[in-house]
Amino acid sequence: MAASLQAQQQIVFRTNKIQENTTTASYEVAKLIAQHGKPFSDGDFIKQCLIKVTEIMCPEKVQDFKNVSLSRNTVVRRIEDLSANLKLQLKDKACAFDFYSIACDESTDATDIAQLFIFLRGVDDHFSCTEALLDMMSLKGTTTGKDILEAVSEAVEKMGLKWEKLCGVTTDGAPAMTGERKGMASMVCAKVKESGGEAVRMHCIIHQEALCAKTVQLGDVMNTVVKTVNIIPFLSDVDAEYGDVLYHSDVRWLSRGSVLQRFYSLRSEIDQFLKEKGRPLHELSDPLWLSDLAFLVDLTHHLNTLNKNLQGKEQLVPHLYAHMKAFCVKLRLFETQLRSFNAAHFPALSEIKSAIPKADLSAKKEKYVSVITSLLTEFNQRFQDFSVIEKEIKLFSTPFLVDAEEVEESLQLELIEMQCDDSLKSQHQLLSLPDFYQSLDNAKFPLMRRHAKRMMSLFGSTYICEQTFSLLNHHKSRLRTRMTDSHLCEVLRVSTTKLTPDMSAILQSKGQHHCSH
Repeated sequence: MAASLQAQQQIVFRTNKIQENTTTASYEVAKLIAQHGKPFSDGDFIKQCLIKVTEIMCPEKVQDFKNVSLSRNTVVRRIEDLSANLKLQLKDKACAFDFYSIACDESTDATDIAQLFIFLRGVDDHFSCTEALLDMMSLKGTTTGKDILEAVSEAVEKMGLKWEKLCGVTTDGAPAMTGERKGMASMVCAKVKESGGEAVRMHCIIHQEALCAKTVQLGDVMNTVVKTVNIIPFLSDVDAEYGDVLYHSDVRWLSRGSVLQRFYSLRSEIDQFLKEKGRPLHELSDPLWLSDLAFLVDLTHHLNTLNKNLQGKEQLVPHLYAHMKAFCVKLRLFETQLRSFNAAHFPALSEIKSAIPKADLSAKKEKYVSVITSLLTEFNQRFQDFSVIEKEIKLFSTPFLVDAEEVEESLQLELIEMQCDDSLKSQHQLLSLPDFYQSLDNAKFPLMRRHAKRMMSLFGSTYICEQTFSLLNHHKSRLRTRMTDSHLCEVLRVSTTKLTPDMSAILQSKGQHHCSH
């Protein structure tokens, strides 16, 4: 009798385990569908593939794979469950944040609906940093600063976040976001102040860099290159090392450098090709124009290198600011060297400058120095947001090099204690900034730790928003415009998070697991 009961229990346990595994597999496939931007209906096709492989590789397991539910409706429900679990995890983490910041960006989707992305970056007492999608809000009416503020307020309050803990608002620089009085960022900062906190407004450092880059006044060169590239469908008749010339998109700054570099590398082949087609480009025989082209190729290369350094998720503000300051120092070096036409850091210009007529050397030198000077001035003017908090950034990143008399009085005594401790100085050199501040004794350095958490929570750019807009355009393309805003938000939450869905909690909340028929 006991043996029979035990056997029945084992059968029930085995059956439940199989059902649990098939349900878990269904969730995992749904997660992959969301992460890779595939249609919900692809679940059926994936299941057919799995069954076919199983029939060949392990026929005895076919029924188990047939029991994995991957219909369109099931995939939708699975993604809803995954998103809900991730949101719950984020809410739990948010309760423990000592400080947080938000990054906001607004753009239109394939159906011309304005979508607002709000990302959250928070730091807890253990210096654990969480960066995730707070919410995606559809702005179906107007998109004024007040409208955006209402959407942001709703998202912040739904997550249970406290306004006084908000210490930074980073935006793309649109007027509705950054207006001095009616911009969303200003109104959020005012709301934080009313709650007893203090927040800073920041304009995305990548967007600022791109705006600076656009001030480079060599438009005649770029226009000629773009015009030429657009009349060459391909160079199939030319055996060139670098392949076809790239097309240029004015929207994406990085494409400019790629097009210029490819065009410059292929200038001889392009010249020959156009002559054969009866459409010669006389500029390709003009050493003065080629000199301008070479200078622009080199300068955009430097700008693109900076742009790439500024990209990436979870970058600390001090690191972004360091890249920017280094670039400004480089510009001052270029300015000095080009005054004597030293093109050491301009390889394309160095290659071609010997062809410039001596009578034109002085004018070219002055022209290029003027471009660098204007660019440097633009950088200095545009990065006021970061200059305002430069002392705070230095205190966070290099506390042992800061003069105690130059910091807030509340931090001075703790800073002096830190600077006089040789063991802490060694730790600062060995550990990452988050690990260093986490290792500080909270009883001795509570305010220095507090300052570090504020700095760690700041967004330096809206890069994460821009990346998510790319995902949005992929998920909600003109071929998939029927996707609802709620489903789109759920898919984006699953595909952008670094949190791991808690499968045990999800399965437990669902109770009995049902297999597919």
